Amino acid sequence: MNTSKLVLTGLLLTFLGLSGCSNMSHQDKTTAGGAVVGGVAGNVLCGTALCTGVGAAIGGVIGNEVGKKK
Repeated sequence: MNTSKLVLTGLLLTFLGLSGCSNMSHQDKTTAGGAVVGGVAGNVLCGTALCTGVGAAIGGVIGNEVGKKK
C-alpha cells in the first residue's frame, strides 16, 4: 500500500469517526469536515504528506470560518 492510499484511508476513517460525535457543535463539525476535505485535496494535488497537512490546515480554517454563527 503506497503512502497516499494510507493517508486517504486514515483521513476517511477519521472523518467517519468524527461524524458519529453528536455532541459536537456546528462549528466543530464544519472545522473537522473542512480539514478532511482540505487534506484530501492537498493529497490529490501534490501527493505528499506536507501538502496533505497544509491542505488540512487550510481546510480546517475555512471550515471554522464557515461554521461561525452570524
